[in-house]
Amino acid sequence: MNSTHLASGPAPHPAKYSGWRALPAPLVTAAAGIGAVALLHFRDPHVEGSYGLCPVYALTGIYCPGCGGMRAIHNLTDGRIIDSLHSNLIAIPLLLTFAWFVGMWTMRAWRGQRLTLPQVNRPAMVVVAILVVIFSIVRNTPWGTWLAPV
Repeated sequence: MNSTHLASGPAPHPAKYSGWRALPAPLVTAAAGIGAVALLHFRDPHVEGSYGLCPVYALTGIYCPGCGGMRAIHNLTDGRIIDSLHSNLIAIPLLLTFAWFVGMWTMRAWRGQRLTLPQVNRPAMVVVAILVVIFSIVRNTPWGTWLAPV
C-alpha cells in the first residue's frame, strides 16, 4: 500500500443494497415527516388542547425552545411565513434540515452508499447550544415577547 491510501483512511464500505431495494427506510422516514406536517396542517394546533400541553410550560409557565413549533409548521403550511417565524423562529430551519437529511439519505441509499451523519465540530455544536439557550431565555423576558409563541 502506498502512503496516500493510508492517509485518506479506509475505503468506505458499500451498503448491502442499492436502487429500489435500499429505499424503504428513507422513504418511510420521509412519509412519516410528510404525514406529521399534513396532520399539523389539517388539525390546527392553535386550538387550545388540540395536542395537549407542553409539559415545560404547564409545569413552569416558561416557554421551552420547542414551544410554538407545531403552530409554526401549521402556519407555514398555510403560507403564512411571517406568522410561522413568529410562532417559533427555529422550527423552519429544523424542518428544512430534516428534509435535506432525508433527501441526502435517499440519494445515498439509491447509489448503494451507507448513511453517514454530517460531521459537526465541537465549536459549532457549542455555538448552536448557546443560541438555543439565548433564544429560550430571551423569549421569556419582557423585551423578547416578539419571540414568544402566538
